[in-house]
Amino acid sequence: IIPGILLAVLFMICVGIACLINPALSGGKQSSTWHERFDSLKDLIPVLIIFVVVIGSIYAGLATPTESAALGVLASLALAFRYRAVSVAFFKQVFEGTMRTSSMIMLILVAANFLNFMLDSIGLAEMLNQFVSNLGASPINTLLVVIALYIVLGFFVETLSLMVITVPIVSPILVNLGYDPIWFGILLILLIEMALITPPVGLNLYVVQGVRRTGSISDVMIGAAPFVFMIAIMIVLLIIFPEIALYFTQFVN
Repeated sequence: IIPGILLAVLFMICVGIACLINPALSGGKQSSTWHERFDSLKDLIPVLIIFVVVIGSIYAGLATPTESAALGVLASLALAFRYRAVSVAFFKQVFEGTMRTSSMIMLILVAANFLNFMLDSIGLAEMLNQFVSNLGASPINTLLVVIALYIVLGFFVETLSLMVITVPIVSPILVNLGYDPIWFGILLILLIEMALITPPVGLNLYVVQGVRRTGSISDVMIGAAPFVFMIAIMIVLLIIFPEIALYFTQFVN
């Protein structure tokens, strides 16, 4: 939670600085009364409900992260019924999208699991652990090499494939060096987020370009550069102050 809040603050700072440098980026100013501003907050209630259901169930010890995701789906459906946004066409669109996404993910997982099985069969993880130990490199140097590896691979490899293939190899090495697995998981999320907005394979760049419909994608890539820098700052903060990622873990039942 704390890394997410800090990253959001860094992004807000980034947007604020960009608007100060070029006010045209902020668009036209819209005036509103405080009553209208507070009244608009009611639109956030559904999002808050889903957040409480998903995160609250995890921290209360009622559900695992996977189970909490299912609870989030149920909460979303309940809200959809509440706001009468459910129809046959709605369910058709949901099921079609779910089948496409799940099929893609399952194909990647099957291929990655087969690759990991082959790597385990030849003892690659064990050999790498032994190799790193024999190098005598400090934990921080090893971590920096891993981060650099993820940054480079993030330019060219699709993020889900990158996670599934590398985590079974990299995670044991860092855990053996004394790094907390939860901390590494959050660090990995930041690196994956960076990969999503770095060309040429950054998926989010193409999503934004699809929404824009006009202009060159190079403009999107240039616009994403400051956010890459902010994620890099967050990674540095996470390395210097690992408690940022681990503080709330003590409250998980």
